[in-house]
This record gives sequence, structure tokens and C-alpha cells, in this order.
Amino acid sequence: MSGWRDSQKKPSSNLRELLQERIKKSNPRRNLTPDEAKRLAKLKVISDRLGRGENVQNRQLQTWLSEDEYEQLEYEWKEQLELRSELKDKPSDLKRYEEKIQKATFHANKAEGFRTKGKKQAAESSSALSSRYC
Repeated sequence: MSGWRDSQKKPSSNLRELLQERIKKSNPRRNLTPDEAKRLAKLKVISDRLGRGENVQNRQLQTWLSEDEYEQLEYEWKEQLELRSELKDKPSDLKRYEEKIQKATFHANKAEGFRTKGKKQAAESSSALSSRYC
């Protein structure tokens, strides 16, 4: 029984090796020069820092990115700033809606507080205000 399992395992590992060899042959990669390898390593470090939400200095970006890449980065950052400023300015309808929801929630919580204290009349009036804002 164990001989059968061993024979079943061998072809799959051989198959993986064959596939990896075929991939390497069909997609040959060139070797990086020492300068390119250093640049790639630095860019990976920068990418990791950005991925963790840490700050990266512009000076460091300018050093390790090409001029075109840095210009593209600046352009995309300006686009982000414009998008963020547009999102800050909410439409007046949305602002009114948020105010009403806030008031409705406030009065609903107030009514619940009155109910727990046994003040039935005050709870009903606060509940009615909450419903009106909804």
C-alpha cells in the first residue's frame, strides 16, 4: 500500500519540476546588473514602507525613481488631492440628511433613557420627535 502511495507522489513532483523547467525555458529572464539589483532592492523597501502606511521622503523617491516615474507619481498625487477635496464638499442635500439622522438618533436614545427611568410620557414625546426626523 505504501509503495503505491510513493509511486503516486513521484509523478506529481516530477510533473512540477517539468512544468517549472518549461516555464523557465519559455519565459527567460535576464540577469540584473548590480546597479539594477540595488535599485530593485531599494524600491522594494520603499514599497514595503508605503504598504505599512509609513512615510517616505520625497528625496528618497527622487533618488530611486527615474524622472518619468517621479513625474508620474507627482501627477497622480495631485489627482488624489483634487479627489479628496471634492469628497470633502458634500452636497447640501446630504448634509441635511445627515443632520436629520443625527437628530433622530439623539431623540431615539433620549426616549430609551426615559423608558428605563419609567418616564413614559417623556419617552413617548421623544420617540415621536425621533419618528418625525426619520
